[in-house]
Amino acid sequence: MLKDALDSYVNRDAELALAVMQDDARVDDFYTSLFRSLLTYMMENPHHITPSAHLLFIAKNLERIGDHATNIAEMVHFLVTGEHVSDRPKGDDTPLFSGD
Repeated sequence: MLKDALDSYVNRDAELALAVMQDDARVDDFYTSLFRSLLTYMMENPHHITPSAHLLFIAKNLERIGDHATNIAEMVHFLVTGEHVSDRPKGDDTPLFSGD
């Protein structure tokens, strides 16, 4: 995503920028799925908490890189077309607590 975002900037490619923005949803969905899986894994055995927590931090940082790439793509799209992309969902919908 980051490479494509930067390529879209260099080439002033609004279509590639849109593709980057669409990929963000896949990355967010993957992160949410991984979050839930690792949480379950940690609850099954307390010995898994430390390595799973490290994996969660890595995954969250990779997800944030995707968010930053998407921000770049949004700016490129505006630079090329002069139009804002307004249908991007903002925010992390990963539940803070389960069972509510």
